[in-house]
Parts: sequence; structure tokens; C-alpha cells
Amino acid sequence: MNVERLRILRELADRGTVAAAASALSLTPSAVSQQLKLLAKEAGVTLLEPDGRRLRLTDAGHALVLRADEVISALDRAAAEMASYGNSPRGRVRVALFPSGAALLLPGVLGRLSGSGTRVDASDEDLPASSVSALLADYDVVLTHRDDVAPATAAMRIEVVPLMREPIDLVLPPDHALAGQGSVDVRQLAEERWISVRGGFPVDDVLLSVAAATGVQPRVVQRINDFRVTEELVARGHGVALMPRFAVVHPRLVRLPLKGVKAGRIYELATRPGAHRLPAVAAVIEAFRAEASQVTGNA
Repeated sequence: MNVERLRILRELADRGTVAAAASALSLTPSAVSQQLKLLAKEAGVTLLEPDGRRLRLTDAGHALVLRADEVISALDRAAAEMASYGNSPRGRVRVALFPSGAALLLPGVLGRLSGSGTRVDASDEDLPASSVSALLADYDVVLTHRDDVAPATAAMRIEVVPLMREPIDLVLPPDHALAGQGSVDVRQLAEERWISVRGGFPVDDVLLSVAAATGVQPRVVQRINDFRVTEELVARGHGVALMPRFAVVHPRLVRLPLKGVKAGRIYELATRPGAHRLPAVAAVIEAFRAEASQVTGNA
């Protein structure tokens, strides 16, 4: 089977539509459709079937996408191995990171990789863990986070490396009635006004756990995904918030651990299956692991 046609099939699986796959590959939709027809002819089975006005993968198509992952990964490893015999850099690794995780880990990761020949092209992507599969269509490594009790991000076409756990704490203005306590029981928070994040992110998942423990639906007055904005709103008395421990930098805020719920987020690195065997990707993963270990060890 033609490798480039396998790449096209994988793009379709990643992006969902012929038009999106064509745009990613700088091809026309008709060219993509023609290549997929030729691939089906080579495979001897139907790979796609109509689904309304779109196309979807058949069972055989899904199976071939998994094999396409393996073939393309093997070719990438071979290219990396050949490059190691020359004087070329170890390669470019595209990394997506959620913003607060990037602020915490990326500077140290770049420092650890300085002079190694591995180049990191980093982009901030403020998306929930459910979007990892889509992000891997454009990135080699995705730093993601999930709630303590949420299932791991790993799936059939996603491999995951656990990095660290970060507690999620309550943040209050200094004049709040609870500010003098050493910790806060969630039952004390039933009547608070909350500044939270959009749904699907770990902080909001913990707030749902608070609701389950108290039996009271939280009164969310603002939903802001930028923690710097959240800190300013809390500091000026517009509500209380849950924030990851290492993200709190405002000098006036009081940070208290929660009692009564499991409150934390898990950092994970997601890649395509087998990508960790590429030298450049392996170097990036190791740099993240070392930096996460240092952060948690110094906490």
C-alpha cells in the first residue's frame, strides 16, 4: 500500500472530514477522495461509508488507521536513526501545552534541552483532555491535565506518560471569614459565590465534587480560564475560587487546602503510539519528567 495514502487516511481519521484533511495536507478535497478510493482498491476492502453528507470509517478503515500509525511511526524512527549518523540536529518536536502547565514547566524544559539539538516548537492550547486526540493531529507531544478521579487520557491511538499531581486549593481574599483557618471543610463553602473555569477542566470537576459533597449546587458568578484574571477578581472580593497550587502567585490571596473531597489535577504527556521511541520525542519527554520531578520535589 502507498504510504502517502495511508497518511491521508490517518488525517481523515484525525480530523473527521475530507475537507479538513485536505486543508491540513494542502490538497483539494477531490484529490483526497481520489487517493482514498485508490487506497481502498489496494486494500481490497471498503474503508469508508456514507454518514449523512459526510464519510465515516468502516471497521476495516479503523483497523487500517491503526496499522497506518505503526507504519508511519516506523518510518519516522528510521529517518531519525539515519539522521543520527550525520551531524544534523536531533529534530523538531511540536508540543501543545495548557497555559498554566506551560508557565510551570516549559521554561525549565527548554533550559534542559538547550544545546541538545532537539528543538521544541511550543504552542498554548487551552482545551480539555477530551481534545487530546484532535491535538495529536498537529502536535507530537501534548501536555494535558485531568481531575484526580477522571480516567486516564490513554486510548487506542494515544499513549500517555504520567508526570505529576498538583493539589487544587481554595483561594480567598485576606478579609474572608475563613481566611484564618488552616484548611477548609467543603461543607463550609455551600453559600459561597464561585469564580470557576469552563466545564470539562479539572478545576470545574473539583467544584462538581464539592457540590456532590455539600448537596448544594455551586453559585458560579463568573467563568474565566485565565488564572491571573481569577486571582484579581478574588482579591477584590468578587467571589472565591479553586486554583491549582502552583498557579497561585497573587501576594494578597490566602490559599487553603480542602477537606472532604479529593482535589487535585494530574499532568500527563500524550503522544501517538510508538512516538516515544523517536530520539527527539524521547528527549522532550525526559526533560518534562525531570522538570516535573524537580517542581514537586521542591514544593
